[in-house]
Amino acid sequence: MRLIGEDGKQFGVVNINDALRIAEEAGFDLVEVAPNVNPPVCRIMDYSKFKYEQEKREREAKKKQHIVHLKELKFGPKIEEHDYQVKLHHLEKFIKRGDKVKITMRFRGREMQHIELGRKVLDRLVKDISALGEVEKSPSLEGRIMTMSINPK
Repeated sequence: MRLIGEDGKQFGVVNINDALRIAEEAGFDLVEVAPNVNPPVCRIMDYSKFKYEQEKREREAKKKQHIVHLKELKFGPKIEEHDYQVKLHHLEKFIKRGDKVKITMRFRGREMQHIELGRKVLDRLVKDISALGEVEKSPSLEGRIMTMSINPK
């Protein structure tokens, strides 16, 4: 096996008994770092310290990543102006945070005969949010519910 010391010094190709003896004299562990190459590569290191630092790096990487959530906003075709502005503000907040947003327009009873009113509300929403987000899935009607989704830019 090819042996690398704790300070990065190359020992060259040695047999396993010599490598174990060298690691034991140094007071460290013998760790196989590349088993698939010919000859296999082993390194002399403090394995517990190595594992601790590896877990620390993983925790740090996990801390910096952002998980994209799917938020949902529900609208009706006869929404009033103030309610529309409140929901628009929520939509902007979600998109600025980096979340995907699913917009649901629900039609009740006789509202099904005026689907164009719901589409107008969704078109206005797309126009108002165009600076921050883009439409991932355009409005589609499934039964009594029209849905669309918006991604952050």
